[in-house]
Amino acid sequence: MAGHHPFARLTERLPPASRARIEARKGELRASMLLHELRQARAMTRKAVGEALDVQQLAVARLERRTDMYVSNLRSCIEAMGGNLDIVARFPHGSVVITNFSDVGEDRSEAEPAPESARP
Repeated sequence: MAGHHPFARLTERLPPASRARIEARKGELRASMLLHELRQARAMTRKAVGEALDVQQLAVARLERRTDMYVSNLRSCIEAMGGNLDIVARFPHGSVVITNFSDVGEDRSEAEPAPESARP
């Protein structure tokens, strides 16, 4: 087709500063995606993710539309796509990885008891 060129070919003649801005923007877009965009970027179908999670395709669609969900559900979905979920708190002076979500299904009976002052 006339007038259709790959993006890489269109940008090869741009000045280095313009190409650098494009690369930076591509990195920003990759760093922030909706769940369904992430699945699509991983070239996975809802059916494939559903099979990995042992749920129906419709359940995956609903999960992707949720704005609030359990961390364990999000972790399962990310792992079904071949990834790992890290939860990071970012502050002006640095970042901290939150680890109390890492052991899904932790046996609560082995958890430390609440201090006497916190008991009813």
